[in-house]
Amino acid sequence: MDLFADQEADHLFAAQPLAARMRPKKLSEFVGQQHILGEGKLLRRLIASGRVGSILLHGPPGTGKTTLAHLIASEQNSELVTLNAISSGVKDVREVLAKARDRVSAGDPRPLLFIDEIHRFNKSQQDALLADVESGIISLIGATTSNPYFAVNAALISRSQLFGLEPVSVDDMRTLLRRAITDRVCG
Repeated sequence: MDLFADQEADHLFAAQPLAARMRPKKLSEFVGQQHILGEGKLLRRLIASGRVGSILLHGPPGTGKTTLAHLIASEQNSELVTLNAISSGVKDVREVLAKARDRVSAGDPRPLLFIDEIHRFNKSQQDALLADVESGIISLIGATTSNPYFAVNAALISRSQLFGLEPVSVDDMRTLLRRAITDRVCG
């Protein structure tokens, strides 16, 4: 073991932006979005039951879509495969889907495929997902800042549950600021 590994890890952690350092590690640490994550709400129940299928998260930037995708994977002990629609193409999608098919056929749990900015995928890129979403090879978590009814094709919408995220409230922002103030690197 490298004598400096812990110190290097601390330095890398400290170099991250505050938002990355403060990102929750457990769903119980997630602040806000009580309309979909509060006690008894659908998304909370799906996560608790381990039965999150394909979902589309839509809302303004900075509302927790990416963080929520990571937390869902963590809570379900699932592998999270991430693609960004801005820099990924059909070839990337097909490679991820082929690996997922291999994993599922070997008896492993289906992975979660998180596609950030899914509205940037064109119709053929979105269509490439359909068969594996429909057959349950992957669970898709798409994130978009656009209205999904205009930006995501109808076939994907019909195979997904939609959850709208709202801007962070003033009270939730206060909670987050209190956490940041007590952060070991900043505080």
